[in-house]
Amino acid sequence: MTTPVKAPKPRRRSRPDRKAWRFLAPFLAVYLFAMIAPIFYAVYQSMLKVERSGPMGLGKPSVGFAGFENYTLALQQTSFLEGFGRVLLFGIVQVPVMLLLALVLALLLDQVKDRWAGLMRATYFLPYGIPGVIATILWGFLYVPGVSPINDMLGSLGFQPDFLGYDSVLWSIANIVIWEFAGYNMLIIVAQLKSIPQELYEAAKIDGAGPWQTALRIKIPLVRPALVLTCVFSIIGTMQLFAEPLVLKKLAPAVNNDFTPNLSAYFDAFANANVYMAAAKSVILAVVAMVLSFGFLSLVNRKRRSER
Repeated sequence: MTTPVKAPKPRRRSRPDRKAWRFLAPFLAVYLFAMIAPIFYAVYQSMLKVERSGPMGLGKPSVGFAGFENYTLALQQTSFLEGFGRVLLFGIVQVPVMLLLALVLALLLDQVKDRWAGLMRATYFLPYGIPGVIATILWGFLYVPGVSPINDMLGSLGFQPDFLGYDSVLWSIANIVIWEFAGYNMLIIVAQLKSIPQELYEAAKIDGAGPWQTALRIKIPLVRPALVLTCVFSIIGTMQLFAEPLVLKKLAPAVNNDFTPNLSAYFDAFANANVYMAAAKSVILAVVAMVLSFGFLSLVNRKRRSER
């Protein structure tokens, strides 16, 4: 006698757990209030302008709709565009140097015994714990002639460096940024190195691979996701360059109000009282940073697909 086969029960559609949404609700509320809402408000402000009435514009000012007028005026400012060029040049040089240094430090740290690894990791990471303003003040004393022991030492050797001059202040800022963030990027790469299976190292050792071959053929290819992530973070950070040139502005005459796009927007808002132009410049800066970041990611993904 055959037993009747029960018809399978219809699958219940998976629904998001209400409890999970309750846990996420505080974060989503803060994120919408602190991140999303300011973006839309900045876009809204960028399309406004101050309109003056009366003879010679001395009447009561009012706020009117400007459309894309602020964007047009911002893109017509030569100093603002030069700030973009300066920041792009800064990123082209500084980002590869910093990531190379972070990779070398991570590879060296991976070879160190656990007894010393913690101390070295903390030492490399320590500069990241120092606020950018404080770090710039510290390095500013090392750049100022008559105060800096570096200048005195190089002067005794016959060199007269001008770290805050027109041709060198950008690279002095790059040195500060590398000192601040190389340790942070190193930790991201170290975390990726720790996830590599030990079996690969054992197989390489059996095949006779030395430390250099292991690093070039196993470690560096497998930490590529960490390198891509740190590169994207560095691109975004480069476009947001602000604290270091703002502090050095008091010491270096080469740093003006439009030295970087962020500085230009800052002085428009708080020195020139033109918050609508500052909002337009901020939106342009955000769009450029987004285009560069997603452009880099698409280039990396395209290269990865071609290698398969």
